[in-house]
Amino acid sequence: MATKRMIRCPKCGIFNTDKEYCTNCNTLISHQKKVEIRAENVKQQQVDKAIYEKEHPNLAERLKKHPFWLYRIAGWFLYSTIMIISTIGAGLAWFIAMVAAG
Repeated sequence: MATKRMIRCPKCGIFNTDKEYCTNCNTLISHQKKVEIRAENVKQQQVDKAIYEKEHPNLAERLKKHPFWLYRIAGWFLYSTIMIISTIGAGLAWFIAMVAAG
């Protein structure tokens, strides 16, 4: 036997039975629907962020694809430098964590 849920609208105070929206003022009152909407918004924000990053690459990526060969070399040099510094930083962080762990 299914139980009926009585949900009080926070806006107008009318009690609604098993509804997602208030029958009086059409305010969203379903907790499950609110969670679904928030999840959709988070997914859309992630998609928007990925599209932005694809359309606006960083300096090294733009230089690596430049038509002039000298700029391409500078882009690859900059990219390689960033990767080497990141690798050294990750190695140092790992080493410090191992020393701290005992």
